[in-house]
Amino acid sequence: MPRITGGQLGSRKLKSPKGPHVRPTPGRVKESLFSILMNRLEGARFLDLFAGTGAIGFEAASRGAARVVSVEAQREIAGAIAEAVQNLGVGDVVTVFPAPAERALYRLEGPFDIVYLDPPYADPVPLQLFRLMRERALLAPDALVVYEHAAKRILPEIPGFRSVREEVYGDVALAFLAPES
Repeated sequence: MPRITGGQLGSRKLKSPKGPHVRPTPGRVKESLFSILMNRLEGARFLDLFAGTGAIGFEAASRGAARVVSVEAQREIAGAIAEAVQNLGVGDVVTVFPAPAERALYRLEGPFDIVYLDPPYADPVPLQLFRLMRERALLAPDALVVYEHAAKRILPEIPGFRSVREEVYGDVALAFLAPES
């Protein structure tokens, strides 16, 4: 069962829907991620694409993000996140958007300071999503996009973005990307 590791909601547990559509980010990866993001979170607008259990978005809210949007395509899983929003009492900060990521990007209003992108590892690199974030002006000028992927994957150049950091934790890698001016 995923657990929120820090901030106001620290140590609270989240229900983890079962099935092939959910792959929770490992605890040590999540802790490292939020250690890296620590100085950017207070008051941030945070977008969690492919939210799964919602743990990344809840962690961001717990650590001071002002607005969190959790996008999840699977309705049942999105419903579990919405239930957790109520149980944790964070409805004023966290919004659940039950739609595929691409459709959500056409309907969301930005800008976002941090975007966490965690598609299924077997999917190709979602270049279309990166393009849409820029075209739809969903990114703040100093935004950071964190793309979780399998460590064995070599990322191609992503048009309109520059790599600022890469971290590898066993089978999991985090690519930190910034939009080019």
